[in-house]
Parts: sequence; C-alpha cells; structure tokens
Amino acid sequence: MELKKILENVEYELQQGDINRDISEIIYDSRIKTRCGLFIAIKGYMSDGHKYVSNAIENGARVIVVSDAVFVAANIAVVRVKDTRAVMAAIAGNFYGHPSKELALVGVTGTNGKTSTTFLLAEILEAYRKKIGVIGTIENRIGKQVMETARTTPESIDLQKLFRKMNTEDVDVAIMEVSSHALVLNRVDGCDFDIGVFTNLTQDHLDFHETMDNYAAAKAKLFSMCKISIINVDSPYSKVMLDSCKAETITYGIKNPATFFAKDIVIHAHETQYVLEYNGKDLQIVVPIPGEFTVYNTMCAIICAYKLGVPLDFIAKALKNVKGVPGRVQSFQSTKGYSVLVDYAHTPDGLENVLTAIKQFAKGDIVTVFGCGGDRDNKKRPIMGEIASKYSTKVYITSDNPRSEEPDEIIRQIEVGAKKHITPYEIESDRKTAIIKALSFAKKDDVILIAGKGHETYQHLKDGIIHFDDSEVVLEFLAKG
Repeated sequence: MELKKILENVEYELQQGDINRDISEIIYDSRIKTRCGLFIAIKGYMSDGHKYVSNAIENGARVIVVSDAVFVAANIAVVRVKDTRAVMAAIAGNFYGHPSKELALVGVTGTNGKTSTTFLLAEILEAYRKKIGVIGTIENRIGKQVMETARTTPESIDLQKLFRKMNTEDVDVAIMEVSSHALVLNRVDGCDFDIGVFTNLTQDHLDFHETMDNYAAAKAKLFSMCKISIINVDSPYSKVMLDSCKAETITYGIKNPATFFAKDIVIHAHETQYVLEYNGKDLQIVVPIPGEFTVYNTMCAIICAYKLGVPLDFIAKALKNVKGVPGRVQSFQSTKGYSVLVDYAHTPDGLENVLTAIKQFAKGDIVTVFGCGGDRDNKKRPIMGEIASKYSTKVYITSDNPRSEEPDEIIRQIEVGAKKHITPYEIESDRKTAIIKALSFAKKDDVILIAGKGHETYQHLKDGIIHFDDSEVVLEFLAKG
C-alpha cells in the first residue's frame, strides 16, 4: 500500500523522503525483520521506541514514524507526528482497510466479568450457528482456531491485523474484552463497535490510573464509540458510563429498575436460576454456574445475543448447557465429599463475589487459599485479606504472581487486613504447598476456594516464569484419593 494512503486523515509532517513509496507492512517492534516496512516508534512506560530506530532500519524498515527528532540515512522516509501511539491506531486501520466495519463487533469492559461474558456470548452465538471471533484474557480465537494472547486487548496494529484475518475467515461476530489500559493507550481507537457492555467497576489497576475517577473515565470512553450501549445500573459508576453513551442505551440490573431486570434469584451449588423480566414478559433462566455474578454475566450475554438477532427463547435454552470459562468458578469434587473451586478472583470485588456465592450453598467450612500479584495495585492487598477472613472459616495466605516483589512483603500487606477478623489464617508462601495443606485437612461438605490465578498456567517469580496451574495441583491431589 502507498504511504500516502496509509497516512490518510493523519496529521503529520514529512521530514524527509517520498510519500508515494509502497509499504509492505507496519510494525512497532524493531526486532521484526521486514521488507519496505513502516516502523512506528512508541514511547512506552519501560522503553522508548525512538531508541531502536536504527535497529528497525537494519531489519528492513524504510519508513519511520516518530514524535521526536531522529537522524537517519537519506533513503529513509521520516514522518513526524505529535503522538505516535495515538496515530498508530489510525495508521493500522488505514493499512488493514478498517476491517471492524465488515463484522459485528461487541466490546465488553469492566473490572470483573469480561471474560465470562465473552465466553457465554460466544457459546450462545455458536449454538445459533454464527462464526465467532474472541479476543481476550484467556485466548484469541477464530472459530475453533485458538491463538496465544499476550494481553487482554492487543496493540492496535495486532488488533486490526486480527480483525482482517477474521474478515478473511468469514467471522460473523467478534467479541472483545476491552481493558481500561487499551482505552487510555488508544489501542481500540477507530474500531467500529456495534455493541459496548459495562459489567461493573471496583478497585483495580490504581497503580496505572491512580484514582477511581480516572479508572471510570477510561472505561466510559468505550460508550462514546458504540451504536448500542448495555450498562449495569447496579454499579455505582453506571452514571459515568451512561453520560458517555451516544446512541441506543439498554440497562440491566438486579437491585435497580432496568430495561432487563432479574428477579426470583435462586443459587445452588451447581447452578443459578432466575426470572428475566423484559418488556412486560418473564423468561426463566437456568445456568450451570453458581453465584449472583452469574446473573449479571448471563444478562450481559443475553442482551447482546438478543440485539444480534438471537430469539430470547433460544438463548434461554442455550444457557442451560453452557460450559463457562476455564478457571472461573471451576468446580472439582472429592470422593471424600468436599468441593474445590478454582477461580480467577484477583480483586476485592471479585473475591467477595465468589465467597458470598459459596456462603449461599456451603454446608461445611469455607477454606480460602489466595495471594495478590506483585508490581500491581498494593492498596487492594489488605482489603482482600479482610474479605477472605470475613467470609471464610480458615484462610491460607500464599503467593500469586509476585513478579519483582518479595512474596513475604506482599503476604505481610495481606495479613494486615486478615487480622481484622478472628478467622484463623496460615501463611505459606509456596503456593503448591498451601493448596495441598488446604486439601489435606478438608472434610465432607467443605468448600475449598483457590483464588487469584484461575486459568493461568504459569507463576511469574522474580527470577523468571515457571509452569504452575492451580487446577493441575488439585486434580493431581484428588487422583490420589
């Protein structure tokens, strides 16, 4: 594609070179070998792409897009813009032909529930014979083809490339988790969202956003980009989202009046039942996933599927057979009569949601094994310690992904909150040992919650990443009887 077409609707200054040259691909990683490629120098939090311009040229880049002055050979075209990150999405959209316009695009944002909502919606739509693309925390997927995912929402170049691949493979609906980071960092700029969903907003990522108001404002950006906005009115931050909506708005809730309202909620150990009220009619919903959060997640999926043309009766039937998400309230049963739940809950709200759900059906003790991630919002650590102690019979405080931090220091901060209740707790920094201890002392009717890592198959330590899967540890232990 010609450089001048790639730069359409982009404010720039051509500092040297010719805009009539052809470009084979666009990249932001200087290590990628290319032929007549365009390299965008991005200023990140850890490094600055301007430092690697020479590397990119050595690897075949012939056009450099920068925001700072650079000095390169005369045969290299240099395009200077005010903010390379902001224009990267526009350049990517132009290069790949704005592919999100050729499919139905659903964006799901919120602190908790994004992955569950996208998986539930995908299951409903696939049952309705739609070809689905999924972009999110656990996987990127086109139909049955699963691809690795490095972050919840890809960088704009990777995202537009993925949308183009979905077009090529005749995807009907793309369902994407949209993180607050992605919204702030312009990754989804230019995406043609048909539907945007707000699940909830609770404390998380304050290491990045600093305040809850900033966090809410980041999430709200999505709803200025959507044709249809679906908002959880039970969230204290719903007004912020509603104020950003530009077109059709649909609300849902359990506690406050809403377009779609859930009532007569009954939660069992292995399923959730409720009546969905919409437009004066009632629809019975049964889902094989326990918890009040399941009501919210399924309501999101129901409304999205309905707006995409799936009949409500079909949706209700499909929900009876959904499998849910790996590592999201994933249940294991012991021959000794106790249950084990593995869940991704890694925020105060997420942990409280799953524990309150367990309280509704647990007949024995509730034992919680959890830790908190390193190099992330440390303000939530004592809060999560207090929540675990409040709802549990016993707590094992352990490591999550400590990253560059000392595990014992993270545990000490969690312990501050755990001490606010009389619930006994034990500190065991080795996560596998902590899980095995909890399982070893479990009795009939007890529920063991292993929280924080869910679907993850690794543990990020100071000296590297190792293989670690909570579910594998559980299955290995239960297999021994």
